[in-house]
Amino acid sequence: MIEFKDIHKSFGDKKVLNGVSAVFQAGQCNLIIGTSGSGKTVLMKCLVGLFEPDSGEISYSGVNFSEMTQEHRKELRQQIGMLFQGSALFDSMTVEQNIMFPLNMFTKDSYEQKLKRVNEVLDRVNMKDVNKKFPAELSGGMKKRVGIARAIVLNPKYLFCDEPNSGLDPQTSMLIDKLIQEITKEFNITTIVNTHDMNSVMETGDHIIYMYQGVKEWEGSNKEIIFSKNDRLNKFIFASEFLQDAKDMRMLEMKGKIDNHRNMDELLK
Repeated sequence: MIEFKDIHKSFGDKKVLNGVSAVFQAGQCNLIIGTSGSGKTVLMKCLVGLFEPDSGEISYSGVNFSEMTQEHRKELRQQIGMLFQGSALFDSMTVEQNIMFPLNMFTKDSYEQKLKRVNEVLDRVNMKDVNKKFPAELSGGMKKRVGIARAIVLNPKYLFCDEPNSGLDPQTSMLIDKLIQEITKEFNITTIVNTHDMNSVMETGDHIIYMYQGVKEWEGSNKEIIFSKNDRLNKFIFASEFLQDAKDMRMLEMKGKIDNHRNMDELLK
């Protein structure tokens, strides 16, 4: 679990975060959404420790991050996996070497132990037998899978994903979403996703916060977001007439299910 309270962050005279608070639970895909400039990327960087908030409190599993010793912070960083927007694979390294990199940095395991773990995570992301390939030989979706494999190779408690579907076609995006969701629940990871992808919001958003000009304007789940009365959120999510029509149809479908349930309850009385 990650909890943050009243986070403020400015750069010079520009206030980027203005009192943001939320709790991200383990075993859930926690999404941060909002337009460009809303503060979602700065918030994620504060949570992961790349930026120091001007004020406020960030806690990992009940421990205040700002009060951690350097040794404790080092231990925490080993529990954090990162999936970068562009995958951030080392071009000069093979897939195997890329995934083994965190193991080389943070463990004293033998080469055989590290190779065994590399093969385990490659198998988990359905990327067998690509150990000796270089990033240039992989498609965008394959690079993302390797990025996920590297992010989970140390068995992290926390997984941060920055625009995981960036540059991917819709079908591949859905596969990456499903993989992140499966891994989150399978290993009970606290997953935080910064995304613009509305399909990700609807399919994987166990918990969502919507940011606008440095403020958290809405919070809820993918099941609740469709009924939001926040005008800015609705314009962001349902930007086109097609999506607005889809929302209206979904609401009618949900209303029909609720009405049917009520009718059934009446019959059973």
